[in-house]
Amino acid sequence: MSDKDTISMHLVREALLQSCPDALVSVALLQRLGIDADAMQRPDARIASQTYAALWRRLARQCSDEFFAMDARGLPPGSLAFMARVSLAQPTVGAGLDTALGYLALALDTLKPRLLRQQSVAQVVIDEPKPTAQRAFAYFTLWMIIHGLACWLAGRRIPILAVDLRCDEPPFCDDYRVMFSDNLRFASPCTRMIVAGDCLDQPIRRSAEDLQQFLAQAPGNILVRYRDPSSLGRRIRTDLLSLDPMEWPDVECLAHRLHLSASTLRRRLAEEGQSYQGLKDSVRRELALHWLADPRTAMGEVAERLGYADASSFYKAFRKWFGCNPGHYRSLN
Repeated sequence: MSDKDTISMHLVREALLQSCPDALVSVALLQRLGIDADAMQRPDARIASQTYAALWRRLARQCSDEFFAMDARGLPPGSLAFMARVSLAQPTVGAGLDTALGYLALALDTLKPRLLRQQSVAQVVIDEPKPTAQRAFAYFTLWMIIHGLACWLAGRRIPILAVDLRCDEPPFCDDYRVMFSDNLRFASPCTRMIVAGDCLDQPIRRSAEDLQQFLAQAPGNILVRYRDPSSLGRRIRTDLLSLDPMEWPDVECLAHRLHLSASTLRRRLAEEGQSYQGLKDSVRRELALHWLADPRTAMGEVAERLGYADASSFYKAFRKWFGCNPGHYRSLN
């Protein structure tokens, strides 16, 4: 079984922390699901994603809450099914997402998500009436529900540009980076997920049969299907992020480093729905957002770091990516 089909035991511990605080009960529960309780203490231990989904369903029944008892009111069983049904009736992915967020804002006591559209950048912002920041697991579980539902409505993964969280960075973040984005920013003024807005403008093309299949497989399908798996494309992105953009290899040099022919590299990336140019653009976008988040970094310096000849070229590229200029994006921070 590959890592892309597994979940870290860290997330199992987080799921049990509040929803099943009795240690003896949690051990018995794990045994019924075929999870080795002794592995809970091993930092590298992992379980099958479908086993984690079974744990999610069991805890939801036990707590009468699909949010692991992390909110005073929580999400009663059937909440995900209800959100999927009412969202499916909307004309666009954005309208469906907005409808689902409206339900979550009514149902939850401490986390109130809402959708903001500003030019072609979209944000899901979580308002928090109470000043105390939540555990990172609480935020990421909510993001998992929201992003998984949005991706299902769209029929594809919706790329996440950045995720900001009010809480401090937890000791373990590897699975969160795979599921969401490498661009995670902690101890932020607000909690939000930023995506390209044009992804939300497409019509929903889902049938009643698709809905039944989605609900029958949930939540296991949103744990794996729409995350960014360990793949050749992810390996290349990781390598690009470790290099100065001016040092990025061309496709022939990259293929040589990977002991592949250029044609094989292109074919394998195409099988993943990727291209080398698309990966470079994706990393440039991620780096641009990361550096723009620091107000001390001048626009010209960002352009130079990204390998653009001048700030004007960077502005044109940024507008092509996001439909707004980098100054407008910076004003969101």
